[in-house]
Amino acid sequence: MYKIYINGTPLFLATQEEAGGAPYVDDTKIVARYPGNPRQFLNYLDMLEKNTRFDSVTVYGDDAHQLFRDFASHFRIIEAAGGLVYNKEVEGEVLLIFKRDHWDLPKGKIDEGESRQEAAVREVMEETGLSSVEPGDYLGITYHTYRDKKNRRILKYTYWYRMKAAREILAPQAEEEIEHAEWRPLKAFLDSGPVVYGNIKGLLEKELAN
Repeated sequence: MYKIYINGTPLFLATQEEAGGAPYVDDTKIVARYPGNPRQFLNYLDMLEKNTRFDSVTVYGDDAHQLFRDFASHFRIIEAAGGLVYNKEVEGEVLLIFKRDHWDLPKGKIDEGESRQEAAVREVMEETGLSSVEPGDYLGITYHTYRDKKNRRILKYTYWYRMKAAREILAPQAEEEIEHAEWRPLKAFLDSGPVVYGNIKGLLEKELAN
């Protein structure tokens, strides 16, 4: 199953078994069978880009990977990488940034010639001012869409890694519109009901559950 955030709403691309049964629509959800025409995805994109009335939309078919390829054909793809950084000195504390009125995790575009992990480490250090980090396990991938300055549809793949770092004075990267960089206890942060992007919230909740 694929989970792609569009204007804050998750779009799931799944098999029928993963989708849980037959098509239906209610006030909060849409579950629909994929008719096999990639242009059908444009209807869902237009709808989700214009409003946030639904909690989720699920499109299912025989092959979720093919659904994703058909969906992605409408986008320019950008690959990024980032880190969930744990404080070496205080158990349970993670490093968060605040930008564009949302809490987030440090991340950025992968440069040519970089590995995903190398890009994740570089971006974490650039965006937070940390002098060094210790890269760890691969956490997974998230997907979200947006429009660029030329109004092109972008699908961003972000690869995430666990990391560790010592507490030091942080210097949030102003040119990336980062207002704050803070160490916060992960559970207390999530319990506080923060304004956080859906893909980031899902990643943090999954990490806390583990």
